[in-house]
Amino acid sequence: MNYVKVQISTVGIPDYMVDVITYNLGEIGFDSFETDSNYLCSYVKQTVYDDKSLKTVLQNNKYSTEIITGKNWNEEWEKNYFQPIVIEDKCVIRSSFHTNVPDVQYNILIDPKMSFGTGHHETTSSMISWILEDDMTNKSVLDMGCGTGILGILAKMKNASSVIGVDVDPWCVSNATENTLLNNVDMKVILGDAESLSSYQFDVIFANINRNILLADMNKYVGCLKNGGCLYMSGFYSEDLAMIREKAESLGLTYVSKKDKHNWVAAKFVK
Repeated sequence: MNYVKVQISTVGIPDYMVDVITYNLGEIGFDSFETDSNYLCSYVKQTVYDDKSLKTVLQNNKYSTEIITGKNWNEEWEKNYFQPIVIEDKCVIRSSFHTNVPDVQYNILIDPKMSFGTGHHETTSSMISWILEDDMTNKSVLDMGCGTGILGILAKMKNASSVIGVDVDPWCVSNATENTLLNNVDMKVILGDAESLSSYQFDVIFANINRNILLADMNKYVGCLKNGGCLYMSGFYSEDLAMIREKAESLGLTYVSKKDKHNWVAAKFVK
């Protein structure tokens, strides 16, 4: 599977506008982002990429595009982006090519390939913080839109009784399965969407996706969440929380709290 890399010059653009651009790119299918002092690099599956939509979002911004093959994608991550990350001084996320890492309670091996979820993005790191904070012991867990499988893997390390990861992307299913083996955890990963959930019941659900999918599929999540169970949702901005909360409460959920980093939110609800 190939991706399109779009490199956007952010010189002279205020941070809040970079956030707006990132948000709008997410709305047209971009699912991975990296920033430095001069550029925002965004990635989208080549099959999803639409040049007309991109021009509408970026308008007069200077940018360039590049096709990233599966092999080159991995090389790009290894050389430039994926560095070990420590969260809450309890969890380190690293890849197999990292050797000098801190000694912490949870050591997660992730080879990201083309899948989202390394802990670097604010949504993933906030969801990891929730998992570290809350008790997963003997809980049945769903990692919806699992990407690399990182959230489910950590839940299993925290003694969840069972974990299922679900993703619509065959590549993510393959990658998440490989990562469960790297970490020697028992986690089932299946190809599917929210329609795949009807036969299951969970104590805990993680859904780190995006605002529109969360709103569209939330009723399915609630339908397979046990009474007293927790739904953690992320992948949206602070200004979207009211919309997410309104939908959740209309489905019988109670808002508990949120974690936010750089305007990205991870919210917890209880049924």
